[in-house]
Amino acid sequence: MLEFDGLRKSFGDNRVLDGVGFTVAPGSMFGFCGSNGAGKTTTMRIAMGLVRPDAGEVRWQGHLLDAGARRRIGYMPEERGLYPKMKVGEQVAYFARLHGLRAAAAARAAEEWVGRLGLGERRGDAVEKLSLGNQQRVQLAAALVSRPEVLILDEPFSGLDPIGVDSLAEALLSQAREGVPVVFSSHQLDLVERLCDSVGILARGRMVAAGTVDELRRREAGRLLRVVVPDAQPSWAAQLAGVRVVSEQAGDTLVELAAGTDDQTVLAAALRTGRVTHFAWRQPTLVELFREAVAAPPREVAA
Repeated sequence: MLEFDGLRKSFGDNRVLDGVGFTVAPGSMFGFCGSNGAGKTTTMRIAMGLVRPDAGEVRWQGHLLDAGARRRIGYMPEERGLYPKMKVGEQVAYFARLHGLRAAAAARAAEEWVGRLGLGERRGDAVEKLSLGNQQRVQLAAALVSRPEVLILDEPFSGLDPIGVDSLAEALLSQAREGVPVVFSSHQLDLVERLCDSVGILARGRMVAAGTVDELRRREAGRLLRVVVPDAQPSWAAQLAGVRVVSEQAGDTLVELAAGTDDQTVLAAALRTGRVTHFAWRQPTLVELFREAVAAPPREVAA
């Protein structure tokens, strides 16, 4: 397990982290979500020893992370740290050497990851000649090249085109399949929802929701029903007890049911107004869960 346990950090009067904790199992992907300034980057910097916490600790396989353990972590910082005049292939091999690979192994690993991330034709170019998206791919190759035991990536998909997103997603999934725990932060919640086994939502320095997307749906979402009645009169559901109309357009109505309200009452009302072509509980997206979680009052969440 990769364990983040009770992390607290303040910068002056600004409390950035307030008891943040979560675990990532081997072979799983954890999506770390939060608004700008929520504390995601500080959490990752603490794991890498770049920031010292006021309290709490980060453990890997039951032991505190030290300099030796951190050499086995593939880390991608929010601020990119590339040498602009160095060639792509040489740069990735250099980062592999920094992680302890011998020269020949570093060169082979660099060749592999430069190719896998779509940079094979640019391996001899200086980094400064690449687009920002391709520079992002070089930074990702540098994080992956040492065959890390753990991956911690801060906004790895930022700036990538759809092909780059797909290449990186497959690379991360392949690492997870090999047993590597993967933590990445992202504002692209559709990617988090698609790729991650579990999700943590950070707000105001605290973990306000954590679990699988399905668990968050059960825990956080209201009772939303989508009812499609093509020939229905407008506002047919507005007068039903325990029912709130969320949206209504051209016979497609989304309603929220209060606790204890029977969905069959809604169905009967819908049938009285016309032919029902769709009647089902609606699964909220991670974007909707995120908005609800960050807007809610602070509370303790078990990760």
